[in-house]
Amino acid sequence: MKKLLDGVEVEWKKLGEVAKLKNGKDWKKLGKGTIPVYGSGGIMGYVNTFSYDKPTVLIPRKGSITNIFYIETPFWNVDTIYYTEIKSSLMIPKFFYYFMTTNDLMKLDTGSGRPSLTQAILNQILIPIPPLSVQKEIVRILDAFTELTAELTAELTARKKQYAYYRDRLLTFDEGEVEWKMLGDALVRTKGTKITASKMKELHKDGAPVKIFAGGKTVAFVNYDDIPEKDIHEKPSIIVKSRGIIEFEYYDKPFSHKSELWSYHSEDKDIDIKFVYYFLKTQEYHFRNLASKMQMPQIATPDTDKFKIPIPPLEKQKEIVAILDKFDALTNSISEGLPREIELRQKQYAYYRDKLLDF
Repeated sequence: MKKLLDGVEVEWKKLGEVAKLKNGKDWKKLGKGTIPVYGSGGIMGYVNTFSYDKPTVLIPRKGSITNIFYIETPFWNVDTIYYTEIKSSLMIPKFFYYFMTTNDLMKLDTGSGRPSLTQAILNQILIPIPPLSVQKEIVRILDAFTELTAELTAELTARKKQYAYYRDRLLTFDEGEVEWKMLGDALVRTKGTKITASKMKELHKDGAPVKIFAGGKTVAFVNYDDIPEKDIHEKPSIIVKSRGIIEFEYYDKPFSHKSELWSYHSEDKDIDIKFVYYFLKTQEYHFRNLASKMQMPQIATPDTDKFKIPIPPLEKQKEIVAILDKFDALTNSISEGLPREIELRQKQYAYYRDKLLDF
């Protein structure tokens, strides 16, 4: 940047001097087509005509006001998002996009409820205007970071599909191929502890040994004497998230869970509990479909107790678990594999973007 800017003046102009913010329009009466319709949340549908067909930056007016989009192809925009007519003699549209992503637009929010941005406020944002050659070089560098992150994200998506494919193949058994048992007969069901979300928050201590599960991603870590000893489970188990988003979670350290949830562990030396967990993950759609029939999506203990699971020989179970553990670590772990790499690349991109655009 020092070399690029050596002997060069960087002018600052208000956004309103370098670009015109243009309102969007309703799209419901337009014909169907292949041109994307953008709102503040992203693409809403596709139509057969466009609002604008030159490179531009879309800036939300209402709703998700931190969602800024760079578009090079024809599009239609609705009234919750502006498009910008940029003076190309002053600024490269993509440079403008990268600079706008460094702005904390929430600080400019004028909405009393739903976040909102007005043209008057946006037009006052100061934009640095280095020479076009400098803008091009900054765009080139940031494009390289963006492309790398996109490649890693595509790789992760491919790995997840591969993982799901092999998991389903490994866990598909014909009726006569293996023994089938009802879950409640094969495993031991355990109860949770009577605790509220507010109490979980109150008792939570970072680094405490006992994890308490609630619905979704809500958890707390507590000490052994914070809840009744009878409610703490030590054996590797499958926690059944039975309300809201129905899902199964495997845990092999001391834990408990709210009383409306339940869990299973194995007392049978011929059943690997993690094998059952992997099988149940392939069946989540079945249980979510059951839950959707209730006013509040939920399942009951008979729904899982009476559900049949395959029991292949223990050696086969362990082989399947070993394979799926490797896929799982690669695709889902935050400290291993591609997700960690993507997170690091995004941080690296943000660091260099802010350095390159700090005039």
